[in-house]
Order: sequence, then structure tokens, then C-alpha cells
Amino acid sequence: MGLALLVVVIAWLAGAFEEKIEPTLHPPSWQKLADQKTALVREIRRQEVEQAVGTLKAATRTQISAKVLATIEDIAVRAGDQVQKGDLLIRLDSKDLQARALQAEEVLEAAKANWKKAAADFERVQELYRGEAITKSQFDDFQTQVAVARAEYLRAKQALVEAKVVLSYAAITAPRSGQIVDRLAQPGDIAQPGKPLLVLYDEASLRLEAPVAESLAVHLERGKRLSVSIDALNLTFKGKVDEIVPQAHAPSRSFLVKMTLPRTEKLYEGMFGRLLIPVKERVHLCVPAGAVQQIGQLEFVEVVHPDGRLERRFVKTGRPCSAESVELLSGAQAGEKVMIFS
Repeated sequence: MGLALLVVVIAWLAGAFEEKIEPTLHPPSWQKLADQKTALVREIRRQEVEQAVGTLKAATRTQISAKVLATIEDIAVRAGDQVQKGDLLIRLDSKDLQARALQAEEVLEAAKANWKKAAADFERVQELYRGEAITKSQFDDFQTQVAVARAEYLRAKQALVEAKVVLSYAAITAPRSGQIVDRLAQPGDIAQPGKPLLVLYDEASLRLEAPVAESLAVHLERGKRLSVSIDALNLTFKGKVDEIVPQAHAPSRSFLVKMTLPRTEKLYEGMFGRLLIPVKERVHLCVPAGAVQQIGQLEFVEVVHPDGRLERRFVKTGRPCSAESVELLSGAQAGEKVMIFS
């Protein structure tokens, strides 16, 4: 009896005492297109673009320093100021330099007086020499004194010119027009020759410097025009290849490419930019963005058959084809009609 009971329980668990439903094939229930809008899956050709990220740098960047050791009296500019060539930037303490210039003037006056006296003495000596009142040796001595006095005068004259040139170093002016980007000193500091005090760059010389993969850089040449995108401004400029450094960076296998950009007040040194390099043409399938629906992470479109039946297909989208359309990577074919949801 126990064995019979076990068999009955197994049969019951296997569904022996339940009504069976014969397996049948049910045709799918297709939805029909009503008055919704439709669009075709279009095939377009688009230029593929590779990007190289870089930084804006000035080709003309000047570090301004003093030529003499002196105390800074005043700095007339700050970072961000625009200056023109010849504008006064820094004024140094010039008391010592003025004193040296005055000393040089006095030395010149003394040398000039000595030369005049030596010349006058020589004129009198000439009369005596013609009258044979002095010897040839004495005459030569006076002639030598005139030459020495003249040489001392010319040397003093050059020393005065040099002192005035050094005095002019107390006023540091802009060597070219541009913008002050850094101020490295304050009034009261000691200016030392060769130590930078200000940094000036010309906005017209801004370039995008970007490392470009060697597979792309070998196809570039000087003068070629390419697009440069500045993310911070959401703008794209047309630039020109100005320089390709003829040496690859071994770790990254890239060449440094420098692109000149149009002059604009919106660009600043150090900004981030992208160099857009066209490489090849690729075929894309595009549909209106309103034809793609999304459930969670799944995307689908409703394909419209010639008889009006709607078929839901899961698709995978890529980058935007335009402001109103998106690329289809899979799930549909060119020429098929899809329904627009919105």
C-alpha cells in the first residue's frame, strides 16, 4: 500500500490527473498604422573626424626684466592690461644713474677744456718751432699732448652717451603691443638683471599646440586648414597648420602640431581646445530622434511594413546625425519606414 501511495503521489505531481491543452501555433497579433507620421531610414555619408586635444599657447611670449640693479619705484600695469609698444611699464629708482650721468658730463667738460688748452699751446709751439726756438723733440711732445687730450675728450664723450643709455634703463617700456599675463614683482622690490618682472604675450600669436598620433600627423602639412573647437566657448574656428615639430614623442608616438588661430578677444592663453582632423568617409543610417523610444536601457523603433503592419524592433543608436536626427547602428535597414512617436 505504501508503494502504491508513492506512485499515486508521483503521478499527481507529474500532472496525470489534470486536463491537458493541446499545443497550437497562434499567429501574432499585428498592430496597424493609424494616422501617425512616418519617416524613412536614410543613408547618408559623413566625414569621420579624429580629435587631438591641446592647449592654446602664444608663439610670441616675452619676459620683461631690468637691465640694471635698482629698486622698483612703480609698476604701471597689472595682469590683464593691454599695452602698446613703447608704453611705460616699470619705473626704477634712477638717483644713482642720474649721478653717474652728471659725473660723465663734468668729466666731458674737463676733457674738452684740456683739449682746447693743449690745442692752443700747440699753436704757439708751432710758431716757436718754425722760428727754431725749440727742438724737434719738444715739438713732438706738445703734438702728443694734443692727441692725448683729444682722445680723452672722445672717451669722455662716449662715456656720457653710455651713462645716458644706462639712465634710460630706469624706464622699462613695452617692447611690443600685447597683453600682460603675469606680474612677478611689486614696488619696493629689487630688480635684478635677467630676473623676469612681467610677462607679455601677443594675442595675435595664439596657437593651439596638440600632440597628434603619428598615423594622422604624417598626412598633415604646413598651410593645411583644419577646424579647432574651443569647448569653453562652444565655438569652432578655422585654423592653419603653422608648424609640425619634426620629432615624435616616443612614449605616445605622436607629433606636436601647432595651429594658428584667427585673432579674437574671446581666446586666452592656456584654454583647452580640440583639433578636428578629417580621416575618411563613412556611411550612416539616420532616423528622426522622435522615432526612437526607450524603455530602461532598451531602445526600439516601430517599423511600418508595406501593408501597414507595425513591427517593434530593438535598435542601437550612435551619435547625432543632426540636431533632429540620430544614427542607427543596428536594428533597421536603409529605405525602411518607421513611425514617429513625437
